[in-house]
Formats: sequence, C-alpha cells, structure tokens
Amino acid sequence: MPISAERFREIFGSFPTAVSVVTTLDADGQPRGLTSNTVCAVSVDPPMLLVAVDKSSNTLPAMRASAGFVVNVLAGGNAEVSRIFARKSADKFADLEWRASEVAAGAPILVDHAVAVAECSTERAVEAGDHWLFLGRVDEGATYPRPPLLHRRGVYGEWPLVAEATS
Repeated sequence: MPISAERFREIFGSFPTAVSVVTTLDADGQPRGLTSNTVCAVSVDPPMLLVAVDKSSNTLPAMRASAGFVVNVLAGGNAEVSRIFARKSADKFADLEWRASEVAAGAPILVDHAVAVAECSTERAVEAGDHWLFLGRVDEGATYPRPPLLHRRGVYGEWPLVAEATS
C-alpha cells in the first residue's frame, strides 16, 4: 500500500530544491507559466530535461499544445515571482518584463529573475499519476552570475555566495 500524500510531501519537502518558473505560449499566443520544483536533467546527449506539471494547472493546456517551453531557474530574491506563478491568476506576466525565446516556440524568458534558463523543444508528454511529464530537448540556454532561489518546507532561501575553490 502506498504511503499517504502527507508523508510523501513531508519526505520530498525535507531537502531544498531549486525553484523554477516554466513558461510557454497558449494557442492564442498569450504567455502562460507556473512555478515548479520538479525539474531535472535527463540526458546530456542529446541534452534533455524533464518537467512535471500538475493536471489541475491552468498552464497545462498551453504546455500540451505548444511545441516548446522555457525553464527559468529563479535567482535569489525572487520568492514573490515564485508566489505569483504558483497562483491561478489570469495575468501572471502583468508586471514582469520578459523576452520571447527564438528557439522554444516564443516561450517567455524571465532574464531579470533567473540564474539560468533552458529553452526547450517539447519531445514528449507522458501522463503520470496526477501530473504530466514533459521531456524537453534543450536547444539553447544561459546562466547568470546570481545565487539560486531555494525552497524547503514552505520557506524560501538563497544559496550563499561562496568563492569557488581553485586547484
């Protein structure tokens, strides 16, 4: 018998995770997005990642219809951006500047709020329990010299800036 949903959340809430905003465009060309901590690398050759999207997400129809999406890994100090995209509000992009990806079907890139972005072409979508898993081929990307935003047990934090050791 599987464990309870409460225990499952407790287990996976026990360690800090990066916070990402996954963005795409809907069929009318309107930007859509959601907050996710379920993003992981899948393959280096070819470069691929996986994103899990809850079936109740308002962004799911756009993700399923679009040929691409962008994973915007949030930089520290962007907890409010995470909260905005975690809500079911109509226009999450109202007060945010973004630019359209040239390779990920025009999906929004949140350059001012990201520590890294991965611009993806949707390779496959697979139904899995109460989520859809999207496999994306990473066609372009960038990193920015900022610390990442982390989340653990309902609390946001920022990775400390530590000088990299040289050998």
